[in-house]
Amino acid sequence: MNKADLIDNVSDRLGHSKKDVTDIVDAFLHETKKAVAKGNKVAVSGFGVFESTARKARIGRNPRTGEAVKIKATKLPKFRPGAEFKGVVSGAKKLVEPTAAKPAAKKAAKKAPAKKAAAKKTAKKAPAKKAAAKKTAKKAPAKKAAAKKTAKKTTRR
Repeated sequence: MNKADLIDNVSDRLGHSKKDVTDIVDAFLHETKKAVAKGNKVAVSGFGVFESTARKARIGRNPRTGEAVKIKATKLPKFRPGAEFKGVVSGAKKLVEPTAAKPAAKKAAKKAPAKKAAAKKTAKKAPAKKAAAKKTAKKAPAKKAAAKKTAKKTTRR
């Protein structure tokens, strides 16, 4: 799953626009990067901890020539998954779906009258379906006769 897939899934789940969810995801990532770059930890309960680690300067070897090379000190980002996240990935725990957000419930309530109108339209179309069923019922005896002919042909051989 990439960032675009994540945004699509969250926007569908919560009923928010993709633009709003994109802004939220970008803001989260930006604030996380900013905090970790300053040396702070970002802990998301149940998910994990983002932090930076420091590597000391050291001497390494060039694999091609074998000569010694100085490697500068640097900071790197690090992620430690939380216990709940580890349990879900290992299969020890089941992923619990969070409850639906209130905006999604509002949209569902708005859509309910539209479903009633659609039901009325389908009720009007029902007689047309019955007429189509009668036509297929008339064709059924012709199909049975054709099936009998093919059965007789196969038994004669």
